[in-house]
Amino acid sequence: MTAQPINPFFAVPAAEEPIQKVDKPVLTPGFWKGVSNEAYHAAAGISKSGLDHVAHSPSTFEWARTAPVDEDKTVAFDMGTALHTLLLEPELFEKQFIIAPDFNRRTNQGKADEAAFLAEVESQGKIIMSAEEGRKLPIMRESVMAHPVARWIFERDGINESTIVWKDSITGELCRCRPDRILTGNHPVIVDVKKVDGLERFEKHVEEFRYHVQDAMYTDGYEQHFGARPTFLFLAVSSTVSAGRYAVDVVELPDDWKAAGYDLYRRDLHTYHACREADDWMHIRTLQRPRWAN
Repeated sequence: MTAQPINPFFAVPAAEEPIQKVDKPVLTPGFWKGVSNEAYHAAAGISKSGLDHVAHSPSTFEWARTAPVDEDKTVAFDMGTALHTLLLEPELFEKQFIIAPDFNRRTNQGKADEAAFLAEVESQGKIIMSAEEGRKLPIMRESVMAHPVARWIFERDGINESTIVWKDSITGELCRCRPDRILTGNHPVIVDVKKVDGLERFEKHVEEFRYHVQDAMYTDGYEQHFGARPTFLFLAVSSTVSAGRYAVDVVELPDDWKAAGYDLYRRDLHTYHACREADDWMHIRTLQRPRWAN
């Protein structure tokens, strides 16, 4: 008998307490709602971004855990983060972002007004967006809603920014993922929002940023926890204008690309497991001679 997909609304307890802000929150295997982005990234267990570091070199994974962070550089505006928040957590947008007025930096008065504005908002801890960026974002959001499949994604019942934690059935490692949106119903669907500078570059980004590995890990984590295999979709939104519009597309990877991503996911998870078991993070990466040098 074929296993029937499980609706997450019925597969998990109705009430999960939000995770408290602690230095190293412990997320036990389960389906969690109300976990902040900061708590998720600080939690124990391996994520897809961690596997990206392992794929480069296990030493890079250990470096990423302990290297100092230049806090002044982390507040730089990120259009992808802003669009992500506007689409998936609009109630948090004004708490996390502030749109600056359109200052005329060619005049002394404009420079003075900008300095006064920055001094006024410095203590608020918000990401400052330029007036032009603030103008573009609502148009990009409406562009998403104009796409029939994208609109369907947001009109269906679903859960945004949830967290799935599972113990991998092969390695025993604690793993975690944070789907942007899960559509519930007879067949579950995971949707991940990607900002891209021109949709023609998205295929390249799949390989460059290992989106196929994300597809594999999130799909596997959902299946290991819920016992149902979801469909995984990417909602790609262009931040560059083409014929006056911000292009939108909803795409699914073909089976061979998914299989390649799964192989990399399992390879990197096994490497992480072996390094963690041996507490061995001393690895030197061997460079590959580029093909153009031959």
